[in-house]
Amino acid sequence: MEVTTRLFGKIDLDDEKIIEFPGGIVGFPDMKRFALLHDSEKSDGSGLGFLQSLDEPAFDMPVMNPLIVKPDYNPVIEDDLLTPLGELTSTDTVLLVTVTVPHDLKKMTVNLMAPIIINAATKKGAQLILNDNSCEIRFPIYDILAKAKEEANGKAVQ
Repeated sequence: MEVTTRLFGKIDLDDEKIIEFPGGIVGFPDMKRFALLHDSEKSDGSGLGFLQSLDEPAFDMPVMNPLIVKPDYNPVIEDDLLTPLGELTSTDTVLLVTVTVPHDLKKMTVNLMAPIIINAATKKGAQLILNDNSCEIRFPIYDILAKAKEEANGKAVQ
């Protein structure tokens, strides 16, 4: 399948890369087909990817693994919310959070209150809104990423 995207231009996408979100995503219930894309030319250690809509090619969301910026992130999710994804195992479960990248990068945040869960085996996903006041909607990540990058560069030099 050929898709024209806002960030990556025209790309060829294998059907096996399509992730179905039966309930859509928060704020966009009609968008149900996505692909997880990464910029292979950039490896800045941030783990930033893009959830690219295949229903609306101009729409994408920056996403990342929350454990990169919050290693103790372990949201409590009701089992019945995950049922539509199929049986989840630790090797098939992909956990992501959306990233807000404002003009001032120092104000970059992730939304820990609405994680995205993908079953890599079934290619089904869901974005859930947690009922957990300990999870922040705007968790600041710039300093965490800058420190990790600095540490990575320091190890590479030594």
